Formats: sequence, structure tokens, C-alpha cells
Amino acid sequence: MLEKIKRLICAEDGPTAVEYAILLALLVAMCLSAIAVTGGPVKAFWKGSSESLKEAVDE
Repeated sequence: MLEKIKRLICAEDGPTAVEYAILLALLVAMCLSAIAVTGGPVKAFWKGSSESLKEAVDE
């Protein structure tokens, strides 16, 4: 039993998986914050473009 605990502590697979999970969580958080920050200006850009195209077609 003691040998199994020693092997579990010395194993490198567990910490690596945890590190990847933390990196993935940080990446998702960065993507969501980037979308939240740029969402308004991008929406305004496309709305302006749409209105300009409608005015061009109507003329």
C-alpha cells in the first residue's frame, strides 16, 4: 500500500493533466473576455455596413 502511494506521488501524469486543465480554463476565459470586449464595436460596424448597403441599393 505504501508503495502505491509513493508511485502516485512521484507520477507525473496527474500534475500534467491538471496543468493542461488550468491552461484550457485560462484560454476559454481569455476568449470570452475578448468576445465581450469587442462584441459591441463589431455589432455597430456590421449594423452600419448593413444600413449603408440598404441606402446604396435603394438609390
